[in-house]
Parts: sequence; C-alpha cells; structure tokens
Amino acid sequence: MKHVIALDVGGTGMKAALVGADGALLYEARRATGRERGPDAVVESILAFAADLRAYGEEHFGESALAAGVAVPGIVDAENGVALFSANLGWSDIPMRRLLGERLGVPVALGHDVRTGGLAEGRIGAGRGADRFVFIPLGTGIAGAIGIGGSIEAGAHGSAGEIGHIVIRPDGPDCSCGQRGCLETLASAAAVSRAWAIASGDPKADAADCAKAVESGDPAALAVWHDAVDALAAGLVTALTLLDPRTLIIGGGLAEAGETLFTPLRAAVEERITFQKLPHIVPAALGDTAGCLGAGLLAWDLLSTEVSA
Repeated sequence: MKHVIALDVGGTGMKAALVGADGALLYEARRATGRERGPDAVVESILAFAADLRAYGEEHFGESALAAGVAVPGIVDAENGVALFSANLGWSDIPMRRLLGERLGVPVALGHDVRTGGLAEGRIGAGRGADRFVFIPLGTGIAGAIGIGGSIEAGAHGSAGEIGHIVIRPDGPDCSCGQRGCLETLASAAAVSRAWAIASGDPKADAADCAKAVESGDPAALAVWHDAVDALAAGLVTALTLLDPRTLIIGGGLAEAGETLFTPLRAAVEERITFQKLPHIVPAALGDTAGCLGAGLLAWDLLSTEVSA
C-alpha cells in the first residue's frame, strides 16, 4: 500500500504517522524528543523515529514509504529544508531535509509546525472549501497560518502569519520577541493561565480552570476571560483587515473551552468591525493530529510536484 511518513516534532514529544494517498492515517506513534539530552540527541531521535516508521511500513504494508514530511517548531527555511532556530529544542541551522533524506533514501519536505497544521485544517479540516482562511492556535504562544487557494503563504522570509506578535497594548507585558503588549502575552492559553493563577490565588490554576470558573459565573474569572477575549478580538480584527479571510479557524488549548470562548469572541469581533466583512469564526477540527496530517500532505505534495516536473 502506497504511503508516506509524517512527523510532527514538538518541544518535548513527537507525533508520527504513515499516511495513505487518501489522507488516511494508516499507523500512528508517539515518542519523546530527548530534548533534555541536547539538540544533537533531538536530531538523532527524529532520524531514528523516521527510520523505524519506514521499517514498519515495509513490514506491514509491503513497501517502503515514498516520501516523508516533517513539521518542526521555530524558524524554518522550508524552501532549503533547514530548521534555522528553535528555542524549545535548542538547535540552529539543522539541515533536516538532507539528514532525513540520507537516512531514509526518499524525498523529504520540511515545514513550520503551525503552517503545516494550518495546511491540514484548510484542506481536510475546519477550513475545507474556504479559498482564504487564517488558522490561529492559542497555546503557550499564538501563531498563525495564512491559507490561500489550498496552500499556505509562508512570506518572503518564512515568517508570515506571526499574529501573536501584533502589539495590542503598547504598555502591556514584556514579550520574548522584545516588544511589549503582544497578543500572545495577553490572549494565549499561557497568558490566561498566568492571569488566573494570580486572580484565583492558586499558582497551579490554568486556563482550563479559568474556563470552568467562567462557566460557573465567578466574577474574577469573568474579568480575566473578558480581558483575554478583548485582546484576542483586537488581534483578529487586525488580521482580517489585512487579509480578508473567509474563515478564521481557532485551535490550541484555549479553543477547548468551546462556546465559552467562541460565543463572546464572535460578539467581540463583530462589535469591532466597521467596513470589514465578518468571517466565519470556527473551532479547529483536527486537534493534535493536524500537524501530522499536514506533514503527510507536504510529502504527497512533494511527490506530485516531482511527477509534474
């Protein structure tokens, strides 16, 4: 059975799959990155995991994978197949495409984790059928993927979609990017967790706890939630002013709050717009499989490109 290898590399763990031509997940596996042992160990873990996946495919599907796709965090030069930098993984200038290609003996596509997840959401998830969409996961930080005609726009330097670093409140908290008041310092799951831990007096409280308290009508939780939703709406209106998407897909940990997030968020965006067209604001559909599915799509796209060339 024809298939490709798909790898989604996170800060501490990797999700992987063998993906069929129809996008079906034929086999799934997870493994730690080995980050605590340093960047060289992370690279070797990725290479070894991919080799094990190739062996599994040969044994169970009667043939080797045709290609591989890998999604990694940080700054990525997808065109040249180089993982330029990741603070989470501690690496820089890793020639991932070459290393994996040498280990596997097949063509390899490299992508940024959020843009790769956005590719999957756009084609086979919540954005299916939308010619223009923006995918925004709300996790430890906030990033974005801009979808146009079934592809993801990476930008001239591979940094398109960094909506988390739109400055919402210039006098706001310091951001790791060097600015103050960036969207991700105000409306990410991590930001809500920090604010709720302070407001609740419980240092272990997180965004999920805040959402539950909101549902029960806790005034302090409602205040924290309102601040985050207000900041997020401001960032989304900036994005839709610039990009005019048909659909805004919201994913990540904060989106797991469901309508506790989406009902006030849709209202806050609608209140802010003037001449802009209100897009559909919908939850992501693929959960934590989006990156892996997107990596598989990258691999199949690579094969299609090589055939057409």
